Amino acid sequence: MSAPNRAKYVLILGGLSAFGPLAIDMYLPAFPQIAAELGADAAQVQLSLTGCTLGLAVGQLFAGPLSDTFGRRRPLLVGLVVFALASLLCAAAPSAPALAGLRLVQGLGGAAGIVIARAVVRDLYSGAAMARFFSLLMLVNGLAPILAPLLGGQLLTVTSWRGVFLALAVIGAALLAAAAFGVPETLPPPARRAGDLGGTLRTFRTLLADRAFVGHALSAALAFSAMFAYISGSSFVLQDVFGLSPQAFSLVFGTNALGIVLVGQLNARLVGRAGPRRLLAVGLTCNALGGVAVAASAALGAGLAGLLPALFLVVASVGMVSPNATALALSGHPETAGSASALLGVMQFSAGALAAPLVGSAGTGTALPMGLVIGSLSLAAVVVFALLARRAG
Repeated sequence: MSAPNRAKYVLILGGLSAFGPLAIDMYLPAFPQIAAELGADAAQVQLSLTGCTLGLAVGQLFAGPLSDTFGRRRPLLVGLVVFALASLLCAAAPSAPALAGLRLVQGLGGAAGIVIARAVVRDLYSGAAMARFFSLLMLVNGLAPILAPLLGGQLLTVTSWRGVFLALAVIGAALLAAAAFGVPETLPPPARRAGDLGGTLRTFRTLLADRAFVGHALSAALAFSAMFAYISGSSFVLQDVFGLSPQAFSLVFGTNALGIVLVGQLNARLVGRAGPRRLLAVGLTCNALGGVAVAASAALGAGLAGLLPALFLVVASVGMVSPNATALALSGHPETAGSASALLGVMQFSAGALAAPLVGSAGTGTALPMGLVIGSLSLAAVVVFALLARRAG
């Protein structure tokens, strides 16, 4: 692939795979404002986060197999239209339950971008080259969690939380245009699979019986959910407990997300020499060390000086965990890349959706619930990798 074409794919596929952080992170600084305007408590507002995450998970179950049957373009474009329209409706939500329901639809549409972007990469690359390209996507994908809360915080200075969802609608429309004109079909008709429900279920059953696939996918999902516990709880903890403004919170959030980008590019440089499996083990170990440090800082009352560096390690390590786990999980299934990508995404976002209410249900008056959830999930990721993925390798 020529350098200009590779750059085009990095920009567009990186933007498509960023639907998760865009839809999730951009409105985080507005959580207290949404709760006040809609008369909802923290747990009810976090349900809108859970609804979006469940949509991102379930939508991949449909979009991935459909892309194996009908090609990548058609399911992708339909999903982008759904995302843009749902974002407009979220801006007019009259209550917290209505917002949660609309966020579910928004996530269903955005899921197509995430799962099909991964499948397109699998169509084009394999082995260490695939891991390297996934790391390059972190340049764009990693900018989303940096810019999304910063943009959201700045929008709140001139508009309400409803304006944030209008901005998401504009972003969805822009990505729709980019995909329509910039992403050709990468799965030719002879390589497509029959689209019956039984065949899809058999494919999922085969994937779930693959010890290596499950080990890599589940360990990455647990590390992702540890980061998601931070995403869902940090707005309340850092603003309500430690008194940060929405703009200061956005700066902290963006700094942590910058760590994903930097570590992702370090991973791209090292993966050819060290290999994705070894780097995945390093990333998971760093994630667990950060998770334990977050829990300890919260339990000992170490304040921001102890909490922020630990959170940075948890988040930045995902830049090494995600590309390597994705490449290793998909490497053995080139003929069902869409379905494998879907199942990988479902495991990640389902685990994240479960982590969000765990943080909120224990209260937001202290950082301890968030710390305990993050620490437990990051340790579980290392255990799963050691018991499943490492032995399978």
